[in-house]
Amino acid sequence: MSYPQQPGGDQPMPPQDHPRATTSLVLGILGIVICGICAPFAWKFGKQAVTEIDASGGRMGGRGQAQAGYILGIIGTILLILAIIFFVVLGITGSLAAMDANA
Repeated sequence: MSYPQQPGGDQPMPPQDHPRATTSLVLGILGIVICGICAPFAWKFGKQAVTEIDASGGRMGGRGQAQAGYILGIIGTILLILAIIFFVVLGITGSLAAMDANA
């Protein structure tokens, strides 16, 4: 792969990372570990970054970070949905149990 040359230098410049590559990775990690609400944003930003990096023809880097953020975003979003379903079912079950206890 040929990188663009630095002005006045012999060494080729490596491609700069996509601005949202690191953002999607950080949001993906936060979505898994701390705050599940971050996961859908990691999914969205990661997918956009991967698409733009692939379309850049090698001028942008950071595909690994963007891909990791994208995958973590998907996993975090699935976990978030499962947690919401769990708490809804738990609330319904608790309400029904409380109604039976009062009857």
